[in-house]
Formats: sequence, structure tokens, C-alpha cells
Amino acid sequence: MIMNGLDPRRWLKDARLAMARLPSFRLSRAPAAPALPVRDPWPGDPAAGVRLLKGEFAYAGGVRPLQPGLWIISGGSPLLHAEAHGFTWLRDLRALGSDAARLRARALVTDWITSASQDPIANLPEVIGARIAAWLGHYDFFAASADDAFRQRLMGRLIADARILAALLPPEALDRRALVALKGLIAAAVALPEHAFFLTRALRFLPQVISEQILPDGSHAERSPAAQLAALQELVEIRALLQGAQVQLPAALLGAIEKSTSVLRAMRHADGALALFNGSKEGNPALIDLVLSQAGRGSRAASPGFAGGGFQRLQGRRTVMIVDCGAPPAPGFDRFAHAGTLSFELSVGRDRVIVNCGAAPAAGPEWQDAARATAAHSTLVIADTNSAELRPDGLGRKPEKVIVEHQEANGAHWLEVSHDGWLKPFGALHRRRLYMAESGEDIRGEDSVEAETPQPFVVRFHLHPNVNASFQQDAGAVLLRLPHGGGWRLRAEGARMSLEESVYLGGAEPHRTEQIVLTAAADGPQIVKWAITKVG
Repeated sequence: MIMNGLDPRRWLKDARLAMARLPSFRLSRAPAAPALPVRDPWPGDPAAGVRLLKGEFAYAGGVRPLQPGLWIISGGSPLLHAEAHGFTWLRDLRALGSDAARLRARALVTDWITSASQDPIANLPEVIGARIAAWLGHYDFFAASADDAFRQRLMGRLIADARILAALLPPEALDRRALVALKGLIAAAVALPEHAFFLTRALRFLPQVISEQILPDGSHAERSPAAQLAALQELVEIRALLQGAQVQLPAALLGAIEKSTSVLRAMRHADGALALFNGSKEGNPALIDLVLSQAGRGSRAASPGFAGGGFQRLQGRRTVMIVDCGAPPAPGFDRFAHAGTLSFELSVGRDRVIVNCGAAPAAGPEWQDAARATAAHSTLVIADTNSAELRPDGLGRKPEKVIVEHQEANGAHWLEVSHDGWLKPFGALHRRRLYMAESGEDIRGEDSVEAETPQPFVVRFHLHPNVNASFQQDAGAVLLRLPHGGGWRLRAEGARMSLEESVYLGGAEPHRTEQIVLTAAADGPQIVKWAITKVG
């Protein structure tokens, strides 16, 4: 209810925040160390640790200097700044384990407390939560051996941040950031049991946040394999923290972990890494294995199509095809959403064959938009126009209705799906039909545009950088050679076939690659048929 232009909920939050920022006598007597240990359970990257020692911080396609004296810096992606202020990169310095890494971590924390606390990004709830959890989770690494003055200052700042974080709840962010904020406050409650209010406050909102983010089938509301992994990490950490504090675990938390585990397994290729949809990179297979191991066995494997997440998984022996068959995520969950409806990825054993381009969410706006565009996905594009309107904070115009029919018999799959993302600009529907034989060695596809006025369109198949592509049969087919042996042939009718440059952003660094492009005539039949079959 809003009275006379004043929202009472906003008024209460502002009042709590003002109270939290008042000087407190108790803060002058902050403990010299956490009362109970908090452990960060995830491995770091030693190579990233080496870059940090050199004063360079890299994350999700973006790079910025990070060394004492350079905390406040203009420009760069807000996401990159948020990650820097969140201190999860302490894992990378810890992975080095050297005295130099320990001293660099301590110097950066000291300098941050002195200079960076006025940066608005540093004071977002999710950033505060990440920082609290990171400082406590790495306390033994960088702080336990420090002098009393450093430890008192650190603990005083932790308590002050936790008070502010408690006042900022419930989080305004709907996506995974809300889980990060709650995790940070729970970590503070575990390490500082005399502040029982922190735990009470966090547990009040935890079930609500889980129900908003984790759909009934276990899919994360962002519809992103990367978000699925990250959310499961947060949930597993929260469970461990509550177990350490001997707190009864909420049923919503246990159910979300179990269901999310099954969905995450279905979002991996056989190489152990993630499919590339909606802001995802491949990720570290060893980390994904660890997260799944920590989460537990989970329920039975996710069905070929998970209704909430909107993905379909077709598998024929060693061949896996993952198809985006869902409407884009709702507002509040679409910050990293791509215009990739009906795109697919194809892998054979541990070889990725057809991919989406990946993501660079912390890079400059040009790279972000390029990776999010429909043309960066293995799907159809009408008139060089995205199937969803890309905005810095999410999506504008987008597919509203995605219709899916999936049948399976004797191990073979038939999938028919359509979306209306181009209905407003062109009065057009995109319909995609896919077939995979039981052997996985015969895949057929058909892409069509249904519109009163014929539209120019292309169908793109982005290739993984490890795939070698060459024309056969007078440019009527492309032979694809895979790293682990074997060849596949892509043929098409109803369109002109060409090989063009592409870029792969799914790994740690960008790589040049190629794409097969099927170009249909603007005044010709609005249908293209194609097939991918094993050679020999």
C-alpha cells in the first residue's frame, strides 16, 4: 500500500538502514577473530591468482587493474566492479598458497577498508553478502596470522557490514544475487553467534527467495546453466553454514538442492562442462563435479524436457543435443538473457560440434550485445533482427509463446517447436523440427518462417573451435572433422551454404572459429531442410 506517495515498506527499510549505520558501542569491542570457523568450500584458480599478484583482475570477459591504491576506478563493467568488491577472488590467491599471495590479500583488504567503502556498487546487498562470506571463508588464509590491529579492524567492518545487510533485507534483486546476500548474513551469524538477529533475519526471507528462484522442476528462473550452477553453489553453502550452526534446515532449502542437482546434470555435455545459453560459459568441469558431489545425489535424472527451464535434451547413444525451447526469463531474471530462442548445441562424446557463441557479461557493451544477439546462436535469424530486444538490464520485445511437442519412441526423438518473437516486427513465426535417430548418428532438421510476406532469413550453425570444417561436393555439403576422430557431414536444401568467421566465448579466452550459414532467398520458399550424419 502506498499512502500519500510514501511506500511504508521503503520507509521501514530506510529507517532500519539509518539505525544500522549509527555508531555502536559494541563495534568498539569487536572480537579479534570469528567465534566459529566459516570455510569456503570451492577451489580457486592458481593462474588467476598469478594475475592478481601482477595487479590484474579478470572476470567473465572483463579485465581491470586491482592493487592497493586502485580500488576506486571509473569505467568498466558494473559486474566486474561488483565481483572485485565481493572478494570471491580470494580463492585464487589462496590456491597459490604462498606468502606473497597472503600478503597481497591482506594488503588489498586493508586498502579496501580504507578507500573503497563509498563506492555505491560495494554497498549493494549481494556485494556485501559476497564480501562477508569471502572474508570469513578465507580468514585463516589471510587474517589469522595478522596483527591485532588488522584483525580488530577487519572484524569491526564485518559486523558493520552485516548490520547494514540485515537492514537491506529483503533483497530487491530477484535473481541469484538475493541468495548471495542471504548467504553472507548467515555466514556472519555463524561466525558471530552473539548476533542472533542476523540469523533470524536471514531465515525469515530464505524460503521466499528460494521459491522465487527455483522453479517446481528444479530449474533456476534465469534459464541459464551458469545461473543453475551458481545458485546450487549458494544453496549448498547455505546448507553447510546452517549445519555448522546446528540450525534445523528449512524444507524448502533441502528440496531446492535436490531438484536443482538433477537439472544441472542435464545441462552438461559429456565433456563435463555447461551448455552455452543465457550468459553461460563452459565453466570448470572439476568445479561442477565438486558442486554436484557436495549437493548430493539428487532426485532421479531430469526428464528430456524440464517444463520450467524450457530446455529439451535429446540423446542418442554418444550424441547429445540440448535445445532452448522456452520463453525468455521473466523481468527481474533476464539481466543476462540472450535472444537465442530455439537455438541448440550438439556434442558427440567429449567433442562439442555445434555450439552457441557463449557470453562475455563483464566485457564492454559491444561484446555483451554481440554475444547476446540471435546471430550468435545456432538458430534462425530473420532480416538480421534479434528475436528479442536486447536492453542493458534485460529484454524488451521478446517471444511470448513458445510451443513445444517432443515425442520419443524406441530411442529416437522428434521435436517440433515454434516461437513468436518476430510476430510484431514481421508478422512471422519461426518453426523448427528436429529428429534424432536412436543411434545418434542421423540428425534431421527443418526451419521455416510462417509469414504472409516472405522474409529474408539465415540459419546459423556455429562450430566449436576444435572442429575442422571443409566443403564437399561443390559446396553442397560441409565435412566436419572432430578432435577425437570421426567425421560428420552437414547437408542442406532450400538455401545457399557458406562458411564464415565466428568467435567462441565459451572458454576462458575468446577463440576464432567458423560457422556454417544457410542463406534463404527472400522471395523463395520459406523453408530450409538440413541433415547432420556420421561419415563412415
